[in-house]
Amino acid sequence: MATRTVTIASSHGLHARPAKLFAEAAKNSGQTVTIGKGEGAPVNAASILGVISLGANTGDVVTLNVEGENADAVLDQLSTMLETDTDAE
Repeated sequence: MATRTVTIASSHGLHARPAKLFAEAAKNSGQTVTIGKGEGAPVNAASILGVISLGANTGDVVTLNVEGENADAVLDQLSTMLETDTDAE
């Protein structure tokens, strides 16, 4: 398992649009991906409802875990998504 800590950059946090994009990317990776915030239990990153339920806001730190082949490449892709302000686009 590969793990990475990432800071949310989206100016409105991990709300519906960025959560949807992130969850789709996690699902399309074909790997088991979880995301967690603080001491809370990690959720399935491929679930938009799970991702939104974290309540991650701008500047919050989340932890990504990826199991499977190419875990580091998947972490790179997903981390970049979270570190990009998709609300500014």
